[in-house]
Amino acid sequence: MQVSGQTAIVTGGARGLGAATARKLAAEGARVGILDFDLDGAAEVAREIGGHAVQTDVSDETSVAQAVQSIVDKLGAPRIVVNCAGIAPAARVVGRDGQLATDMFARVLQVNVLGTYHVMSHAARAMMALEPLEDGERGVIVNTASVAYEDGQIGQVAYSASKGAIASMCLPAAREMAKQGVRVMAIAPGLFNTPMMQGLPQETVDGIVANIPYPHRLGDPAEYAQTVCQICENRYLNGTVIRLDAAVRLPQR
Repeated sequence: MQVSGQTAIVTGGARGLGAATARKLAAEGARVGILDFDLDGAAEVAREIGGHAVQTDVSDETSVAQAVQSIVDKLGAPRIVVNCAGIAPAARVVGRDGQLATDMFARVLQVNVLGTYHVMSHAARAMMALEPLEDGERGVIVNTASVAYEDGQIGQVAYSASKGAIASMCLPAAREMAKQGVRVMAIAPGLFNTPMMQGLPQETVDGIVANIPYPHRLGDPAEYAQTVCQICENRYLNGTVIRLDAAVRLPQR
């Protein structure tokens, strides 16, 4: 699928991987709708790229349904959907003081897993009403997992579980939507230069980079966005998880 001329929805588009993806898709000629809880940040990116921002709580299905409909009404039904919205709090299953993290675990699953599922569901329904393109393709959905789904660190039980769920949804969702010409892919990013990383002390960042084989640096969000566009353009990519990680394998801490 050529990106130019298509409507795209990007969640978590106010910053980080989502903002880079929104900018890249717009640069390639797409009409971009940005869904984010941070409306000010989303609106700023939307103004920059000529897109449309909608405040959205992805964990709330009603909020997602209204947001997707707003994009359809403003820009047209999407053929490209990229789920970047998510949270990554860290906590041990049983803390050193004996405190449990069950509430945090539930919240992470609610945002990362249900949020991804809500957007995928409502966007896919809109895609399925579109006329097919070449090879019968109607659209492509790209969900964001993480290398933590395979090599999560101490304190990442909730995050790793959520990203494992996103990775596991990929193949069955792709199989289910194949007859309608909707592809489903997932990207599992490694260690990227996002706002979360930028808030860490330089010494900590240097220690993180020391574990990255090659290229020996943090990933650039533009490289994630580039991968999204490559997935859009290559119709034979379907139902799989791509690790985008410079060959890193996370240590236990």
